[in-house]
Amino acid sequence: MIRKSLNDGWSYRRKPDAFQALLGRANDGWEPVRLPHDAMVCRERDGSDAEAGHRGYFPADGYEYTKTFFVPEEYRARRVTLEFEGVYRHARVYVNGDLAGQCAYGYSNFYVRADHLLRYGADNEVRVEARSQDDSRWYSGGGIYRGTSLIVGGLLHVALDGVRVTTPAIDDELAIVAVATEVENESAVTRTVEVVTEIVDGDGEIVARDVAPVTVFPGDTATLRQGLTVAEPRRWGVEHPYLYTCRTAVTVEGEWLDEETTRFGVRSLTVDARRGLRINGEPVNLRGACVHHDNGVLGAAAIDRAEWRRVEILKQAGFNAIRGAHNPVSRALLDACDQLGMLVMDELSDVWTRSKSAHDYAGDFIASWESDVRAMVAKDVNHPCVVFYCIGNEIPEVGTAPGAVLGRRLAEKVRELDGTRFVTNAVNGLLAAGPEVLSAIAAGSAESAENNSANGSSAGDGTSEMTGDVNDLMTRFREFMPTLMTSEIVTMRTAESMAYLDVAGYNYLDSRYELDRTLFPNRVIVGTETYPSDIDRNWRLVQDNSHVIGDFTWTGWDYLGEPGIGRVEYQSDPEASAGAMPDHQGAYPWLAAWCGDIDITGHRRPASYYREIVFGLRAEPYIAVHRPERHGEPVRLATWWSWSDSISSWSWDGHEDGPVRVDVYAAADEVELLVNGRSVGRASAGEKNRFIAAFDTVYEPGELTAVAYTGGHETGRMSLRSATGDVRLDVTVDRARITADDRDLAFVAVTLVDAAGNLHNTADRRVAVELAGPGVLQGFGSADPRSEENFFDTVRTTFDGRALAVIRPTAPGAITVTVTADDCTPVTAHIEAAPAAQAEEPR
Repeated sequence: MIRKSLNDGWSYRRKPDAFQALLGRANDGWEPVRLPHDAMVCRERDGSDAEAGHRGYFPADGYEYTKTFFVPEEYRARRVTLEFEGVYRHARVYVNGDLAGQCAYGYSNFYVRADHLLRYGADNEVRVEARSQDDSRWYSGGGIYRGTSLIVGGLLHVALDGVRVTTPAIDDELAIVAVATEVENESAVTRTVEVVTEIVDGDGEIVARDVAPVTVFPGDTATLRQGLTVAEPRRWGVEHPYLYTCRTAVTVEGEWLDEETTRFGVRSLTVDARRGLRINGEPVNLRGACVHHDNGVLGAAAIDRAEWRRVEILKQAGFNAIRGAHNPVSRALLDACDQLGMLVMDELSDVWTRSKSAHDYAGDFIASWESDVRAMVAKDVNHPCVVFYCIGNEIPEVGTAPGAVLGRRLAEKVRELDGTRFVTNAVNGLLAAGPEVLSAIAAGSAESAENNSANGSSAGDGTSEMTGDVNDLMTRFREFMPTLMTSEIVTMRTAESMAYLDVAGYNYLDSRYELDRTLFPNRVIVGTETYPSDIDRNWRLVQDNSHVIGDFTWTGWDYLGEPGIGRVEYQSDPEASAGAMPDHQGAYPWLAAWCGDIDITGHRRPASYYREIVFGLRAEPYIAVHRPERHGEPVRLATWWSWSDSISSWSWDGHEDGPVRVDVYAAADEVELLVNGRSVGRASAGEKNRFIAAFDTVYEPGELTAVAYTGGHETGRMSLRSATGDVRLDVTVDRARITADDRDLAFVAVTLVDAAGNLHNTADRRVAVELAGPGVLQGFGSADPRSEENFFDTVRTTFDGRALAVIRPTAPGAITVTVTADDCTPVTAHIEAAPAAQAEEPR
């Protein structure tokens, strides 16, 4: 089939109601857009709607898109299909005014047949309606936020998603490549055709070929299975992600009818409680990152380069696996993971039949789950990066008999569609155990309140605090959670739902890892969601227990929505002075969760380097300096998802001679800290000290150095230098040459520095970006988790000295980016947008 991008030439607006149409406003308010496009991130935020908090206080709305495209007369004898990779949410697609298709779920790929509604030899209109509501626990975005395509094929063609490639037998001498091709005949006559299948290596050489005939009756689909032998196969793995290409052609008497190209990898998967996860026979511990689907300053728009860049940065930070939380990931992200060597756990949904938000997917689940499972598997099945299908996240029903029945049906449907991967489910013991364990929490809270009262402090009675969502409860009663999660209640309520899984997914159940090795000796466990500050203890459990195959932190990449769940709140903060009950969610203007190892602009936070050291991937120490303006101030709230309030900088204007705390992360036995060459002291580090050496010193501008020692020998060092003199703009483009198409972007990092390049993190100011040439400012912002600025203006305030601008090309040519700021010399960066054939690869 011919597949063409349909992303250009759209117009968008907030959907008017019927009354506005009657008043003659049906054609008002349209704006030109290029897909993928997030309609929600374009809206101004405010704090007037408390229900909007989960999505970062962005307003929900209805959205409408329209596009006109020409359909030539010759398409009358062909099949024309529209593909939508993701529309949030309740998508309805109209062709020339008539309903052609719909999809309730906001994360599923779906197809719309258009033949019967098209006008041939004329212009045609496609219109898409979508609606977001109070339907998500995080920022969802809205509209056509993933790509679209026009697919044109003959009456006899390879079915959509009709080529599946597996490698059932592999050794050093050869690999058997099994190719199943579905050939669909929509003509009125029986056809016998030949299917030519070729396996092509990374150098473009054909390494295997097979030709076989297949007869297909009218209106029928036939599946042809071919087994091809590849000699001395190169295997796909995390360290060496080698890819082959399967070329499939359908011909009759030498006439070409259709063709498909499918990339795949040769690799084997096994898992068991004794040897853990093995890929190609080699053990792999999952260094995992949970990630939501938004792309920070771009909102939810899943533009290919943004997805690729995210995987690049996560891989550089030491992760080898991504969990798509809590929905199927984009095709672009899977392509990046295939090529960069990142494992994937793709996830179906955050809900089944019990709602977590007023209008979420639970209302559509029973009617839609089978089609959505099919869509997820069809998208994933040829991607070697996909290792797990996760059928749900923190589903309350798993603790009930009906929920276990439904979960088993989901698991078996996945296995029916693809039996080559592992099925898991991210189970939260607090939700699964239900009211019984909540009563135990209330009892424990009441006992704690009595003890506090006896000691002269005050606390509410436990039962009065049993409100809010699961994150609230986990934050408020954190001291009881590890013990309660090992209770018999949790054991009994989760036993059946764990039993039908290939790998049991544990959300915040690390206290059960060793217990369940005894209770369930054949159970394989993966930590599907864990607290960021527990990685040192959890990684030790992974290393010491073969039945625990990895850890997925919440989260690897910060995200919009669930605002402030990782914040550190001080006694003097406005929220504290208002006397509010500590809540896992921050009040407006909080925007981002602030719990990611990597912030929403792609900059690595201190937690990321700590994790890299725990994983054994970094020998050098890492310096994290607590903000001196907060030194000694009581912390009112630090949630389970919080990290220390620190950054890696030794530039603290206005705090000279003031006290400051310095943390040094190191795997070495000992760390020495020096200020301007003078020793502050030595402190123990390494695993016994949770990889942190802490120092209290006085801020003195100059050079801060940490030296790590093991056995008396230096193993690494790191230095920070204070910024001095004038503030300058450092403007860095991730790639100077990009592709002038709808898939590529240029990321422009703006940093405030001194003449030597040292960070001026206390000199934040408003920065403006101006473009010349064939490009648009797709997004502009900082990592500030509580900024009131938006992502679509040309002026933004830096945060800790940093901001990020994202440029999208509109045509081939030279793009000039000029960055200005008060009291700074303007800086210009140049980007060349090249035609697709001339662009650099990879993206």
